[in-house]
Amino acid sequence: MAELNSGDGGGKKKGHVRSKKQNAGVDLTAMVDLAFLLITFFMLTTSLSKPQSMNLAMPDKTKTDVPITLETADDKTVTLLLGEKNQILWYYGLPTAPIEGPEKVGYGKNGIRKVLLEKKELVKSKYAAYEAKKQEMIVLIKASKKSNYKNLVDVLDEMAITNVQIYAIVDITADENAMLEKEGLLTK
Repeated sequence: MAELNSGDGGGKKKGHVRSKKQNAGVDLTAMVDLAFLLITFFMLTTSLSKPQSMNLAMPDKTKTDVPITLETADDKTVTLLLGEKNQILWYYGLPTAPIEGPEKVGYGKNGIRKVLLEKKELVKSKYAAYEAKKQEMIVLIKASKKSNYKNLVDVLDEMAITNVQIYAIVDITADENAMLEKEGLLTK
C-alpha cells in the first residue's frame, strides 16, 4: 500500500513546537485476501436448494363432451373435502349415505394420515380374497373454492406417505359444500 509522507515543508516556523503526528495506516491486504478465501469456501461448500417436485399423472385431453364415469364400490372410497381453515372433512362411502363420517380432522400423522392408513387396512381386509389391484382403496380429493393450494399439496404428500395408489382430484359438489358449511369449514 502506498503512503504519502508529508514533511515539514523545509521552512522553520517561529516559536511553535509541534509534535509530529503519525498517520494511522492499516494495511488491509490480508483482510481482503481472507474475505475472498471465505467467500470462495462458502460458495463451493454450500449446496443450492434443489426444486422439489412430485409426479402427478394428468389425464389426456379428450375432445368429447361426454363425462367419463367410473363405477366403484362405495366401501372402497374415501372422500376428502378440503375446507378453508386448514381442516379436512372426510367420509367413507357415499355422500348421501356415508358408511363412516363425515368427520373433521387436521393434517399430519395424527390427522388425515391416521385415517388413510386405517381405511386402507380396512379395505385390504374386506377384499383379501381378491387380487391385489382390487384391494386398493380409492381416495377422492375435493377442494373447496376457499381452500388454499398448500392444503392440496399437503394432501398429495399424504397420498405419497401412506402409499395410496389410486386417488383423484375431483370437483366438489353442492351437497359437499353444504357439508363443509355445516361443519364450519366453509363460509359463504
